[in-house]
Amino acid sequence: MDQTPPTQIEHAHMLFPDGMQLECGFRLAPVRVAYRTYGTLSAARDNAIVVCHALTGDQYLAETHPLTGKPGWWGRMVGPGLPIDTDRFFVICMNVLGGCMGSTGPRDARPDGPGEPWGTDFPPVTIRDMVRAQRLVIDALGISRLFAVIGGSMGGMQVLEWAATFPDMVFAAMPIATSPFHSAQNIAFNEVSRQAIFADPEWHGGRYWEQGAVPARGLAVARMMAHITYLSEEALTRKFGRRVRRDPYNQAGALSLFGEIFEVESYLRHQGSSFVRRFDANSYLTITRAMDYFDLGADHDGDPSRPFHGTRTRFCLVSFTSDWLFPTSQARLLARALNRAAANVSFVEIESDKGHDAFLLDEPDFDRTVRGFLSGAAEHARIG
Repeated sequence: MDQTPPTQIEHAHMLFPDGMQLECGFRLAPVRVAYRTYGTLSAARDNAIVVCHALTGDQYLAETHPLTGKPGWWGRMVGPGLPIDTDRFFVICMNVLGGCMGSTGPRDARPDGPGEPWGTDFPPVTIRDMVRAQRLVIDALGISRLFAVIGGSMGGMQVLEWAATFPDMVFAAMPIATSPFHSAQNIAFNEVSRQAIFADPEWHGGRYWEQGAVPARGLAVARMMAHITYLSEEALTRKFGRRVRRDPYNQAGALSLFGEIFEVESYLRHQGSSFVRRFDANSYLTITRAMDYFDLGADHDGDPSRPFHGTRTRFCLVSFTSDWLFPTSQARLLARALNRAAANVSFVEIESDKGHDAFLLDEPDFDRTVRGFLSGAAEHARIG
């Protein structure tokens, strides 16, 4: 397993010296938010769309990633003439607070210490904290109202938090493959992933940098575990079945028969290994915990409709039939909550056998849904 720490590169960012008060009560200062933009902000500043990334995503939405060299994670959706059309809209994507792609996170030097990273001492952040950090950037850009906020999975949680916390700032919201709270099953999956990191001998109590180490095996297993939940049985069967291949590495301790491994095993190993080269273990812990604590009804006697009472935001909820991580049943809970709040809401369940990751893959019905919702909302907002 590659033990090389993630490469440090300079990311475009905004720095806010006064920082912000976190929900846990800690004053985090300064705060840096890394971001990328696509398209042109209109003279009226009324065509801005915030795209919120998922757990292991980042701000490199529609361009070559500077660290991996791979295309942007939503390059098929964002660009000239695409469903999120940058000939028409100004798109902003920001690395979440607690991340490791340029925004303030556990890998940063703590301001009250001798230049050493925060590590496990980084204060706990919430989805709301992430959104409030994004608001700092939006304000700095001189945008008083967002045309739309869009995101899938953890990005969908951020969309909901935007609409709940800053309702007057969001004209249209599109939460995709998400839920009004993180389920017990998903919290359990996250805990297994975290325990894999803790069990790595190179974890060193979360201060692995002092040993020049990275808990690479634990972080890779965490990624492998999570990646399985992003797919469906149908997708795994179609892509890999029970096919085997030669194991070119013959890894010590690996279980194989005559030097062969299943193709699905090889795929998961590759996913784990490549993830280690671009992600920080402490950031993974921070962000998964933020997801676990997400619950729209937590401050409202368990009622997720109350944050949206009186909202004028237009909602379009999207789920996928084979998504067992954020199933349609959870999207329906959200739809019912928005209906109780008398919100303007539409709900689309897309037939797909690609699992939770369907929103990242080629799904023509999904593309048409995004394009149609944005076009309709732009007409109502009178955006040219």
